[in-house]
Amino acid sequence: MSDGPEWFAPKRYGYGAGLPISWQGWAITILYVAAAIGLSVWFKHRTLQMIAALALPTIMFVFICARTTRGGWRWRWNGDDE
Repeated sequence: MSDGPEWFAPKRYGYGAGLPISWQGWAITILYVAAAIGLSVWFKHRTLQMIAALALPTIMFVFICARTTRGGWRWRWNGDDE
């Protein structure tokens, strides 16, 4: 169990986070999606600049998801918590 906040549920299969389980998780997910859409529209015809602009928000979102997933990120197989 993690000592910090739990904003995301763990994935049942594989590695990483699943769906948000708190309003903070939903808020950060919606904020990230809005930023990604906004940057994609802003840099519509400039692919390299769009990728560069999306790098920092993506890294921050993944870091936040990893820190706030219940039980942390580890390989899971069918919800087995051994």
